[in-house]
Amino acid sequence: MRALTPPDCSTIRAELRAILHTAHWPPEAIDDAELAFQELFVNAWQHGGCPAPAVLVSLCPTVLRVAVCDDCPTLPEPRPSTDPYAESGRGLRLVHALTHRSGAHPTKSGKVTWFELDAAA
Repeated sequence: MRALTPPDCSTIRAELRAILHTAHWPPEAIDDAELAFQELFVNAWQHGGCPAPAVLVSLCPTVLRVAVCDDCPTLPEPRPSTDPYAESGRGLRLVHALTHRSGAHPTKSGKVTWFELDAAA
């Protein structure tokens, strides 16, 4: 049985913030990166069925790339927003709005969902 609350990702968020702060990224870009990461992480847990999604973070040199891996081979697609009061269904739209590039690709054991954010954000 899967837990009802997502696994804690506060340590990863803190590390992401520290990496970008050390690289002198603007606070708004750091906030965008944290929020986009949170969305991908929760989606991997909620929709990918992964109890503890793997996270890869790279910063080379002015592009941040964050990838979240899960065990579900189904690639994510944004849901149409028909209900303005729906409690879910906006995550991928939010990631697309906050980042410069995003996507997903299948792996042998599931998929990787990722985003990239440029330092000049």
